[in-house]
Amino acid sequence: MNQLTAFVQSSVGKKIFMSLTGLFLCSFLLVHLVGNLTLLKNDGGAAFDAYSHFMSTNGAIRVLEVGLVLGFLVHICAGLLVWWQNRQARPTKYETYRLKDTTPWASRNTIVTGSIVLIFLVVHLQTFVGGLRFTENPPSAYALVASAFSSGWYSAFYVVALVLLGYHLRHGFQAAFQTLGLRNKRYGGLLDAIGVLFWLIVPIGFAILPVYFYFFHNVSDATMALGGI
Repeated sequence: MNQLTAFVQSSVGKKIFMSLTGLFLCSFLLVHLVGNLTLLKNDGGAAFDAYSHFMSTNGAIRVLEVGLVLGFLVHICAGLLVWWQNRQARPTKYETYRLKDTTPWASRNTIVTGSIVLIFLVVHLQTFVGGLRFTENPPSAYALVASAFSSGWYSAFYVVALVLLGYHLRHGFQAAFQTLGLRNKRYGGLLDAIGVLFWLIVPIGFAILPVYFYFFHNVSDATMALGGI
């Protein structure tokens, strides 16, 4: 028990927890994107409403949601603790050492991108989960999405947050495998290729949705029904 406690409290232990939960969250993003892309079907939102209903009523999915929330919390807490330990280990700046000359932007600003993504997550949950599950007379999931993305500022915020998510994932995905000891010369190229899927393709897939609804989709009916968001 003492060894387990010491491991959890160590910097290596926190990085391993952060890596494992980060990879778990990456898998969630991929699954979530597949479901969200049903918004692009020309069926009046029937496919997305069916997907949303299944996700909100299926018992197994609701249990997995608890695991997802715990995964987010562990990832956030571990990341903050690692950042704080690193900051405490280097309390003063070196005059001859400039971090920006030796590490990429995404790596230097992981805590910044992660913090903004966290703010985005809170807003996202308040808009969609709150609007569907904690409203007396909730609209259809499709109507809620259409109304939300009819707002220029919300759509712009959504896209900017996804750009920062891409930067966060670009560093985090590779760092996770490095921490777990799974990145080497033999599989480095493969991991880089898979990484592109998560830090580039997945954010682009999500970003397509607000662009589509704001510029190419007639949301007047949904906006009138909801009174706007």
